[in-house]
Amino acid sequence: MTPDGRPFRRVLIANRGEIAVRIIRACRELGIETVAVFSDADRHAGHVRAADRAIRIGPAAAAESYLAIDAILGAALESGADAVHPGYGFLAERPAFAAAVESAGLVFVGPDSRTIAAVGDKLAARRLARSVGVPVVPGTLEPASVKDVEQLAAVVAAADQTGYPLLVKATAGGGGRGMRRVAGRDDLQAALAAAAAEAQAAFGDGAVYLEREIRPARHIEVQLFGDAAGRVVAIGERDCSIQRRHQKLIEEAPAPGLSERNRAELHELATRVAVAAGLRNAATAEFLFDRDGAFWFLEVNARLQVEHGVTELVSGVDIVHEQLWLAAGAPLSAAALAAAERANRPAGHAIEVRISLEDPARSFRPLAGRVGRFALAAGPGIRVDTAIEAGERIPPDYDPLIAKLLVHAPDRAGAIERLARALDETEIGGVQTTLPFHRFVAGNAAFRAGHLSTDFVADHWNGPASRAEAVRRALLAAGLAAFEPEPADGHPRGPDEGAPAQQGGTSTPGTMELQSAWRSDGRATATDRWPR
Repeated sequence: MTPDGRPFRRVLIANRGEIAVRIIRACRELGIETVAVFSDADRHAGHVRAADRAIRIGPAAAAESYLAIDAILGAALESGADAVHPGYGFLAERPAFAAAVESAGLVFVGPDSRTIAAVGDKLAARRLARSVGVPVVPGTLEPASVKDVEQLAAVVAAADQTGYPLLVKATAGGGGRGMRRVAGRDDLQAALAAAAAEAQAAFGDGAVYLEREIRPARHIEVQLFGDAAGRVVAIGERDCSIQRRHQKLIEEAPAPGLSERNRAELHELATRVAVAAGLRNAATAEFLFDRDGAFWFLEVNARLQVEHGVTELVSGVDIVHEQLWLAAGAPLSAAALAAAERANRPAGHAIEVRISLEDPARSFRPLAGRVGRFALAAGPGIRVDTAIEAGERIPPDYDPLIAKLLVHAPDRAGAIERLARALDETEIGGVQTTLPFHRFVAGNAAFRAGHLSTDFVADHWNGPASRAEAVRRALLAAGLAAFEPEPADGHPRGPDEGAPAQQGGTSTPGTMELQSAWRSDGRATATDRWPR
C-alpha cells in the first residue's frame, strides 16, 4: 500500500473496451492513477480517453498487441506503474504473463502465477478438485493424444468408458474454443483433431481431454475471494445457463430456484477447491447442476469475470475494489465477509445481458461496423457498462461485446420487468446487435418461470423465424404510415401525430398517442436493424 493509504499509486490495465473502463473507474474511486494500453485499431477508443495516460503497444492484431507480453510489460515499466490489472480474456489467465509481471517487481492484480498455473489447466483443476472430494464431471484426467494408433486406441477406450455423448475440451483457455461434441465413436477422431487445432490456434496449447456431456443441466458459478492470510470465502453464485456456442449471453444472481441448503452445499464445494488451490484475490468456480440436484465441478476461472456486476449488485461488494485491496496485501474487507455470511440467503435479484455485435438470426454470427444512434437505458435499478459512443467504429479484430446492460430489483419478477423496460428503451442503430434475442428472452414464459438450462437457446430461439416476423411487422407499420391522411389543417404531421391510440389511451384533435402497437413495433424493429 502507499504511504497515504491507497492500494497502489498507479495501475496499468492490460486490456481494452468496457472492462478497461470498468477498472479505470474503480481505480479513480480509490485515488489510483491509471495507464491504458492500445493497439492501432483502438487509438481513439473509450478506454484510451478514460485513462490518465495511454501507451501504444502494437498493431490491430491481438497477437501483436494485447497478447504481446513484452510490449505490455514494457509499457508498465515505462509508465512507472506499481501494478498490472489484466481484466478478463487476453492474458488474464496466462501464468507466463503473471510470472513476468511478478519478476519485474510489479504486482499482478489477480491470483498469482502459481495459482493460475494450478487451475488454469482444466485437467490440473479437475485432479485438484477430485483430490479434495469435490465431484468432477466424469471423463479423463490426462490429455487425450492421437499421435499414433496405440494412443488412439487408448483414447477410444477412455471415451467408451466415459460414455456418449461426450465433449472434447481444450485444457487451456475457455469461451467454448477447442470444444467439440461427440455423439458416438465414429465422430471421435475428427472431433479430437478439430478441437486440438482450434485450441492450439486460440491458446497456443493443443492439449484436449474428454468429459461426459451432462444434459439437461444448468451452468452455475460461485464468486470467491481469498486473502494473504489464507482465508477464502464465497459471496454468492450466478446462473450462466443461457449460452450460444458455450459462450454466455445472459447471467443472473442469485441462481433461481436454489434452496438455502443447495447454496450452502455449492458454496462449500467451491470454497474447498479454492482453498486447495491457494487462492489469493478473486476467482470463480464453475459447476453443472443436473436435474437430480447434483453439482458437478467444471473449472476455476482465476480472474475477474465478465458477469461480475450481477454479484456486485446483489452482494453490495465492489469486486474490482476488493481485487485491488487484496493485491495490495489487505485482508478481506468487512463488506466481503458480511456478504459471505449472508450468501446462502441472498436478498434482491440482478440480471445482465451482453449486447454484442452479432446477428442472432444467423447463429449469432459476429459482425463489425460503425454505431449510429446509441441511446442506452437509464433510471432506477439500471447499470450499463460500455466504452463506446455513437459514431464509433467497432473493429472486427476483437470480441464483439459492446455493452453490458444490468438491472437490479427486490425480486426476480421485478428484475425481469425492469429488464424488459430497459431493453425497450435501448436504441442502437447502424449495426446489428443481439437486442432482438434479449427482448425475446425477457418476454419468454420459460425464462420468466426460471426453467433454465444450457439448451435454452436451442430449445426456445428460432432466429430466422423471429427475423421474418420482425420484417413482417415493420412492413405493416410502413404500409399503415403510407396511407395515413394528412391533417385537415394542412400542417405537416409531427412525430407524435397520426398514429392510432392504444386501447385505453386518449387523443386530442390532430394528435394521437405515439405508443400505438404498430408504431412501437416499428420503432423496436428498426432499432434492431433486421428490417432493411
